Amino acid sequence: MAAMSTTHALSVERAEALDDAELADLCEATDAAIIEGGGFGWVEPQGREALTRHFRGVLLVPACELFIAKLDGVPVGSAQLLRPPRNNEAQSFSAQLTHAYIAPYARGHGLARLLVRRVEERAAALGHRVLNLDVRDTQTTAITLFEAMGYTRWGTHPAYARVRGQTVAGHYYYKLLEPTRGRTLDIRATTGKN
Repeated sequence: MAAMSTTHALSVERAEALDDAELADLCEATDAAIIEGGGFGWVEPQGREALTRHFRGVLLVPACELFIAKLDGVPVGSAQLLRPPRNNEAQSFSAQLTHAYIAPYARGHGLARLLVRRVEERAAALGHRVLNLDVRDTQTTAITLFEAMGYTRWGTHPAYARVRGQTVAGHYYYKLLEPTRGRTLDIRATTGKN
């Protein structure tokens, strides 16, 4: 008997508002990711009330854009694109990818890659040419994903975070973006190095 394969609908949307059902699903996914050890700076699950306040607050910050990953129409993860403040003209060409995660029960379908790609595309469309991110050393799946997607590790902070009483290192990454498409630029063309 042949095994049946299930096709899932994958989507990533930039959120401008979230209804109560979406918020409930997103809070559940967030706590699941926190418990598993991936995503956000939180170490302990925060519960629906705190996470609802958090996401509603994120939607109010002008320099922050929230992206929601959905599996079969249900929110299962998110990421944030942080743009530099307007008074930081010297770094206005760059942006930060932060708080990216997919709930453990929704992994293995390609949503994490799609989520990062959509953030890259949006950053490039806004005129950013560099996307920065940082990640705890313990988040090996995320590190593997980012490196496979062309992010360059430029440094490691040996005392980046404290997780359950242990000091954990963190890694810093960047990726050069191609205008309007979010694709990687050839670094030799932008730095003159061959």
